[in-house]
Amino acid sequence: MQEFLASDFFSWVVLPFLIVIARMVDVTLGTLRIIFVSRGSRLIAPILGFFEVLVWIVAISQIMQNLKNPMTYFAYAFGFAVGNYLGIIAEDKLALGFLVVRIFIIKSDVDLKKKIIDAGFGVTSIQGKGATGEVTILFSVIKRKNLDAFLEIINRDDPKVFYSVETARQAHLGIHPSVGSDVSKDEGLFLRKIVGGFRKRK
Repeated sequence: MQEFLASDFFSWVVLPFLIVIARMVDVTLGTLRIIFVSRGSRLIAPILGFFEVLVWIVAISQIMQNLKNPMTYFAYAFGFAVGNYLGIIAEDKLALGFLVVRIFIIKSDVDLKKKIIDAGFGVTSIQGKGATGEVTILFSVIKRKNLDAFLEIINRDDPKVFYSVETARQAHLGIHPSVGSDVSKDEGLFLRKIVGGFRKRK
C-alpha cells in the first residue's frame, strides 16, 4: 500500500482525480448552502456548511502535501468549475421556494387572468401607466417547480408578452395548484431526497 501511495501513478492520476471529486462535492454543497442561506434556512444551511468545509480541508491538505505536483492545481481548479455547474443543476432539480411573476399587458387582461385562475394559480391585477399608455399588471406568487407550467399559460396566446420573474424569500398562504410549501417543508423535502438517493445506491 505504501508503495502504491508513493508511486507516480498515484501522484499524477489517482490523487488529482480524488481532488477533482472532492472539489466537485464541496463546491456543489457550497452552492446549495448559499441558496438555503438566502432563503433563511436554519437547518439545511449549517449542515451543508459543515460537510462543505470538511471536504475542502481534506482536498486542500492533499495539495499542500504535494506542492511540487502541478496536476493537483489543475485538478483543484477543474473540480471547482464542475462543482459550480453541478450546484446549479442540483438547485434546478430541487426547484425549492417561491417566485414572484409580474406580467405587463396592454390589451384586456380578462382572458389571461381567467386562464391563470383556471389553472389553479392565484393572481392579482392592478392598473398602471407605461411609456406607451395604460397597462394592466398581473402579480402571481408561484412555486418554483410550477414556473414552466405558468409560463406556458402566459406564452400560449402571446409569445411576446412582457413579464419578469423574481425570487421570493418567503411566502405565506396564497393560491397554488398543489399543497402549499414553506422553508421548513422544503428542508424536509431536501433531506428526504438526499436520504432517498443514498438508499437507492445501497
